[in-house]
Amino acid sequence: MQTDYDPQAVEAAAQRYWEDNQSFKAVEDRSREKFYCLSMFPYPSGRLHMGHVRNYTIGDVIARHQRMLGKNVLQPMGWDAFGLPAENAAIQKGIPPSEWTKSNIDYMRTQLKQLGFGYDWDRELATCNPEYYRWEQWLFTRLMEKGLVYRSQATVNWDPIDQTVLANEQVIDGKGWRSGAPVEKREIQQWFVRITDYAQELLDALDGLDGWPEQVRTMQRNWIGRSEGVEMRFGIEGSDETLEIYTTRPDTLMGVTYVAVAAEHPLARRAAEDQPALAAFIEECRKGGTSEAEIETMEKKGHPLGLNALHPVTGEAVPIFAANFVLMGYGTGAVMAVPAHDERDFHFAHKYGIPIRPVIVPEDWKDLALEITSAAGTPAESRPVVAVPGDASRVPLDWSQWDARFEQKGVLINSGPFSTLTSSDAFESIATWLTKHDKGRKRVNFRLRDWGVSRQRYWGCPIPVVNGPDGSLRPETDLPVRLPENVVVDGSGSPLKKMPAFSDLPGGETRETDTFDTFVESSWYYARYCSADCDTAMLDERARYWLPVDQYVGGIEHAILHLLYARFFHKLMRDEGLIDCDEPFARLLTQGMVVAETWYREDADGRKQWINPAEVETERDEKGRLVRAWLAADGLPVTFGGIEKMSKSKNNGVDPQILTERYGADTVRLYTMFTSPPEQSLEWNDEGVEGAFRFLKRLWWLATTEAETIRGAGDPAAIDLDEATGEARREIHGVLKKARFDYERQQFNTVVSGCMTLVNVLYKLDPDSPARGTVLREGLAIVLRLLAPIAPHVTHHLWRELGFGEDILGSTWPEVDAAALVQSTIDYVVQVNGKLRDSVKVPADADRATIEAAALASENARRFIGEATVRKVIVVPNKLVNIVAN
Repeated sequence: MQTDYDPQAVEAAAQRYWEDNQSFKAVEDRSREKFYCLSMFPYPSGRLHMGHVRNYTIGDVIARHQRMLGKNVLQPMGWDAFGLPAENAAIQKGIPPSEWTKSNIDYMRTQLKQLGFGYDWDRELATCNPEYYRWEQWLFTRLMEKGLVYRSQATVNWDPIDQTVLANEQVIDGKGWRSGAPVEKREIQQWFVRITDYAQELLDALDGLDGWPEQVRTMQRNWIGRSEGVEMRFGIEGSDETLEIYTTRPDTLMGVTYVAVAAEHPLARRAAEDQPALAAFIEECRKGGTSEAEIETMEKKGHPLGLNALHPVTGEAVPIFAANFVLMGYGTGAVMAVPAHDERDFHFAHKYGIPIRPVIVPEDWKDLALEITSAAGTPAESRPVVAVPGDASRVPLDWSQWDARFEQKGVLINSGPFSTLTSSDAFESIATWLTKHDKGRKRVNFRLRDWGVSRQRYWGCPIPVVNGPDGSLRPETDLPVRLPENVVVDGSGSPLKKMPAFSDLPGGETRETDTFDTFVESSWYYARYCSADCDTAMLDERARYWLPVDQYVGGIEHAILHLLYARFFHKLMRDEGLIDCDEPFARLLTQGMVVAETWYREDADGRKQWINPAEVETERDEKGRLVRAWLAADGLPVTFGGIEKMSKSKNNGVDPQILTERYGADTVRLYTMFTSPPEQSLEWNDEGVEGAFRFLKRLWWLATTEAETIRGAGDPAAIDLDEATGEARREIHGVLKKARFDYERQQFNTVVSGCMTLVNVLYKLDPDSPARGTVLREGLAIVLRLLAPIAPHVTHHLWRELGFGEDILGSTWPEVDAAALVQSTIDYVVQVNGKLRDSVKVPADADRATIEAAALASENARRFIGEATVRKVIVVPNKLVNIVAN
């Protein structure tokens, strides 16, 4: 057998074997325990990056391990193929998005195969294929019939030059990413799915997802945002209209001094008809952001409507403002403002000269007295902070500077009949009062909004709806509604709107030209893998066998949208009778990012020009600290920009293709698994890649040079082991025991570390020991199986060459030999007066007297005891002996 490790030849041969033998083809078998392992499928951007490689290696390691445990494993792969990047590439390259996408899929599929991932390629799918998206169209028509979808006005980012809707990430400094035109807010008709009908179930079911990281569950709980509050009606002075407002803090109701509405609110629009300044403000708001994150960071601005709202309890008139921090798409588009007890409201009130009325103080203030001064500044009276009922005419505190304590719940003041109540008691009392007087009611509310699934883009799944000439809507019956593919995209609106052959139907009907949000495709792909070749139904009986996914792997950045939408879609499919389980993913692993050093120089304009780390040379001190860095090409200095996620923008990525060609796929896989636990970030280090390669060469050398010895060795149970080989065998089975545990808890880095230890043990075996061959054979049989999920090619080759069997994938997982772990002797540390002085070896079954005697007889212990008297001997079983002498 060749002693030089040639990874390219080894890996090509292993991959041919797996393909010829359909090693990863999954067939339903109800007599076997199934295991469905899935990594989040990629967008076919053109090339894999290291984030892909890490994600898919983790998934493949888990799948291969489960296969070796005897389970029936499904691990498929596909492509999240619709989306904006294909349209952008089509604009730049002048080719149809379908052509660009399919070319990228072909290239990336080759890359995945070169990395040795064990996918069932017969189940491959691409979401841009009509055979796939016809079924989400079918489900949408079913949801229409059930009343779970509807069309309504929604606010979007609108590019007035390109005449198209922009995603939030396409708005750069308030301008369209391509046209550079100032972006406007515009209301257009959008399609929505009623995810809010499932909000409580989605929230409650999180408690049962024990296999998910708590961080992800918390993020989803917060996103769903269940709250218990009060919905109330404020009157409009001089009108019969009312404003519906929801609050979770009715205890602050008596402190309302103004009401704010969204700039798009009908009340604001009507008021602006004869107020040019207000109309200008509303127009300005149209150019602002539409996301919560943008609203949070922008300057808070407002404009009075010239109208007053009437307080539901006191009837007091308070001004109504149009404000840029109120979103029409959230709640009712109107909020009550309590500047004394909300920081945003506080600063807004100061800015526009609105009164501030404190109505709550912390409970520990309730017994404090205030000194009230006269106009001359002399003490006039002293009275409690918490005034008695009926004494609400005066404001005892002046909130001139914001204090976070003002937001706390506490005891009510200045609140008429509700004064002196605690916040919790006031919640109930105010809710009861409002209900009794038909001014409001208690209500459970959710932060979660219905899912807007319309996109005014071309490269997506057509929404299967037909518009009648009378304005009626009906679901399309002839499915799939195929997306025309031979289309050139120019960026100025969706081509579908300009294609009568697509949109115009007989009888004056027209086809919907919006396409689905691409999250729709990714919300059910995991289920379609189970019956990917079924052309008669969305899913068939095979889905009931495979689902739920036993292990899902992907980044935590998908914690909210994708993972929440997938859970929702799963429940929709369940309620359609397609599946019989409640959740899509039993266990979730969120892998950390791949990060690397960044380097840059600044150009003449002060802009950073990022330089790839491979082009930088460095000098470091003995502690690894950076001394200086320079560009290899010109020797001139570069600046360290920190450790950042690998990205094109920071130019700090590493091309997996180059690494695979240089070191082989097994080295890349081994390095990504060894460097850090899966859930933590992986900091890239070229020297670490070299170290992984050296380890595989070392393993290869040991196996190939000892092949003849290994093939002829016998069973360790049939041979007497000397002390050294017995100790080696104990270490081997100790590593195996820990590795079994580490695989269960998915700590693959310590599995690799254990295998390195094991190889070192095998290298150190006494060449003259009669038992060497036996222990060497057993040890290699164990280390190859432990490494097989992580470095599958080299272990496949060595397993066959050493005569262990035809295919390591079909071998049984190694069992720990409990007898091998039994120690015949134990090393005890010997201390004298708490200081280490010696060590002794005693029989494992020695009694306390024997252990004490051995410690007292040790040469170094006797020397340090000297003439002192031994007062006490302390024995810590299996660890140490401490001799106390003076």
